[in-house]
Amino acid sequence: MKLYYAPGACSLSPHIALRESGLLFEIEQVNLGEKRLKDGGDFLAVNPKGQVPVLQLDDGSYLTEGAVIVQYVGDKAPKSGLIPAAGTMERYRTQEWLNFVASELHKNMGPLLRPTTPEAYRETAVATINRKFGDLEKHLKGKQYLMGDNFSAADAYCFTILRWTERAKVSLDAFPTVKAYFERVRARPKVKEALTAEGLS
Repeated sequence: MKLYYAPGACSLSPHIALRESGLLFEIEQVNLGEKRLKDGGDFLAVNPKGQVPVLQLDDGSYLTEGAVIVQYVGDKAPKSGLIPAAGTMERYRTQEWLNFVASELHKNMGPLLRPTTPEAYRETAVATINRKFGDLEKHLKGKQYLMGDNFSAADAYCFTILRWTERAKVSLDAFPTVKAYFERVRARPKVKEALTAEGLS
C-alpha cells in the first residue's frame, strides 16, 4: 500500500493508523498547492478531487477520505484494535466519533487555517469549535482515549485536528482534559514515528 500525504494535513490521521497497524506501506508526498507529486507527476491523475489522503491499495486501486481509510486499515489489521469488529456496538461508537471529528471539528477548523477567512467568520468559527471542544472535554473525563483505555482510529483523526489549534490560534487552555489527551496521543511511539516521517516532530 502507498499513502499519498501532505505534511501536517489531515492525511496524518491514516499515516498514524498505518504505523499503529503494523502493516507494510510506503508514503509519497504531495504538493497540494501545485497538485504535484514530489517527482513532478500529476497528483490529479491519482485523485481528481485534488485532496489528500489517498491510499493506493495492493491491487492498484485508490481509496480516498480519511475517515474511511482509517477504518479500512483497521479492518486489514484487526489485532491492532484500531476499529472494532463489524456489527458490534463498539464499531458504531468508533464510527460515531470519526463522524464527530469529521463534521464538527475538521470542517469547523479548516477555515481558521486560511488567511483569507474574514475576521467576522473567524469569531463565529472559534465560538463553534470551542463548544465542540467542550463536548470533547466532557466525554474524555476519566478516559485515556475516545473509546476508553484503547487507542482507536478515531484518536488518530482527533489528534490530527487538535494539532491544528496552534496554527489556527485556537487555545486549548480552557479544556485541560482535551489538552492532556492530546499530549498522551502525541507521546505514543507510532505517532512520534509519523510526525518524524513528515518532518513535524
